[in-house]
Amino acid sequence: MRERNRQRGRLPGWAKILLTVLVTLAVSTGLWCLALGGGGLALVETYLLGRFAFVDTQADLDGAVDKALAAFVDGLGDRWSYYLDAEGYKANKERRANSYVGVGVTVNYTREEGLLVQSVTQGGPAEQAGVVPGDIITAVDGVSIAGENQAQGTDLILGEAGTQVTLTLLGEDGASREVTCTRATLRNSSARGKMLEGNIGYVKLDNFYSGAADSFAQEVDALVEQGAVGLIVDVRSDPGGYVTELEKILDYLLPEGPVFTHSPRWWFTSVTQSDGECVELPMAALVNAGTYSAAELLAAQLRESVNAPIVGEVTSGKGYSQVTFPLPNGGGVGISTATYCTGSGRSLIGEGIVPDVELALNEGAVLGGEDDNQLQAAIELLTK
Repeated sequence: MRERNRQRGRLPGWAKILLTVLVTLAVSTGLWCLALGGGGLALVETYLLGRFAFVDTQADLDGAVDKALAAFVDGLGDRWSYYLDAEGYKANKERRANSYVGVGVTVNYTREEGLLVQSVTQGGPAEQAGVVPGDIITAVDGVSIAGENQAQGTDLILGEAGTQVTLTLLGEDGASREVTCTRATLRNSSARGKMLEGNIGYVKLDNFYSGAADSFAQEVDALVEQGAVGLIVDVRSDPGGYVTELEKILDYLLPEGPVFTHSPRWWFTSVTQSDGECVELPMAALVNAGTYSAAELLAAQLRESVNAPIVGEVTSGKGYSQVTFPLPNGGGVGISTATYCTGSGRSLIGEGIVPDVELALNEGAVLGGEDDNQLQAAIELLTK
């Protein structure tokens, strides 16, 4: 009889499973509530109301989410954090892989007439069509990109591989012409080097994305083999990139000592040490207001480690590094998760680099060209 009573007091197997599920849900829901707080729960509730209570069942909820996420990140008050929708996140990954679909031109916005071509990728569609540095792209497929329309110029040039785009060009001789390019997947080499008069080596570093350190080292090694007696590192309009690529370049270039300090929010501060192997040449750096992040730190550390003079304009003053987190909607959010400093601990936040020779670039000058007055000033510093 007692055995029978004990059996009656037991829960059936399905009830145990149900109870376990309910307890688990309650605990996990409670933990989520604690983690999200009132503000986070308000965001979730607002989305659910829009999804299940809003009268317009055809409302663009994905678009609303994009706007909400962008506004949330903007509300953090950090100019370096950002939100990318699905298309922007995909393009960002391609760019950071140093590959993209386009025609193979690097441009800037210094000319009112359109986009000034600074360099052309060797063997790329633009070069094959006859585009040369110094050309100004004034229209894309008949759409003017002069003046206020400049911002949409690069978006119009990019597209799917295999499709064609017609560029209207204004040459340095003042003549206008049209060329048609077939877009292709291109690989950026990050660095381009050449020997200047007086055996001064010059390397333009476009970014610190995948492969940048190897590309930079190859260019510098080639110049050293050719007999370079000095080295100019050009990081003007360089947006920066990966900390790992920066650390490799600092270690490759500089003598033994601390070269980079990184302080993540959720980890210990680390100091990167360069070994004894280095490039034993006098150096100078070129910077401008578009020198960001890793590029800015490289120039500052060149001055700190080997007393390299810096020429150009005051830099951006960025001292935060971001991690881009993928999101379930296909987009991504880049959040500042760490601060960084030079090897000695000097922060550039809000101050940037004040060049030893502060000099604005001549209007219409091509970076690295014969009319580049900032480059000429750097050459003079290394040859006097």
